[in-house]
Amino acid sequence: MSAHQDIVATLDDAARFAHEVPQFDTQGSLTLNDAYAIQSASIQRRIGRGEQRVGVKMGFTSRAKMVQMGLSDVIWGRLTDAMQIEEGSDVPRARFVHPRVEPEIAFLLKKPLSGRVTGAEALAAVEAIAPALEVIDSRYKDFKFTLPEVIADNASSSGFVVGGWHAPTLDFRNLGLVMRIDGRAVQAGSTAALLGDPLRSLVAAARVSAAAGEPLQAGWIVLAGGATPAEWIHAGQHIALQMQGLGSASFQMV
Repeated sequence: MSAHQDIVATLDDAARFAHEVPQFDTQGSLTLNDAYAIQSASIQRRIGRGEQRVGVKMGFTSRAKMVQMGLSDVIWGRLTDAMQIEEGSDVPRARFVHPRVEPEIAFLLKKPLSGRVTGAEALAAVEAIAPALEVIDSRYKDFKFTLPEVIADNASSSGFVVGGWHAPTLDFRNLGLVMRIDGRAVQAGSTAALLGDPLRSLVAAARVSAAAGEPLQAGWIVLAGGATPAEWIHAGQHIALQMQGLGSASFQMV
């Protein structure tokens, strides 16, 4: 890891102070293991400043996206309390570099979940589900990056908003959803876009986080992945998600 300390510091500062940085792996020499090690070390810097881990975000949970990126598995990032945005609140545009937003479904865990689990075991660990919005924000100049670079940059995860929590008794495999910016529908889709069933994303989260030595904990939030393509967002815009049976989540970019 010592060989990558400069990268860790550069990415951490870029996220902390919201400024863009050049790519560092244009030759493609970085492995995915290297990238996750950089991500982990960068998050540890945040924890050293007083932030606390609150969960995991999943990425590339669309089969089409996996094929497009030449992957056979999801990618993931870490969530801290400083990344959580109060539902309905104002969020400074200056907090981000290239912000985009995507609709998600969030899981709240009531007990630890670790390793290779079944869908039934994963569901038994869920306290509640909610509609959510994730703000993704690559720190790389001109929004250009390789796969290892985006993983190193915490899989672009920068902020998240969670709506009201509901008991996981609702069948959430195929819930319709609409994301609006300033009242205009910009994306519509279904939770079925998440690996065919969002629960599969939680199963994957349990596996990959345990493999990294960080098993999912009670009280953690798991963002299951973008249910539609992401949308660019700008200062002055109001972003809202309405999800069938689960209500809404929103925030204002100021």
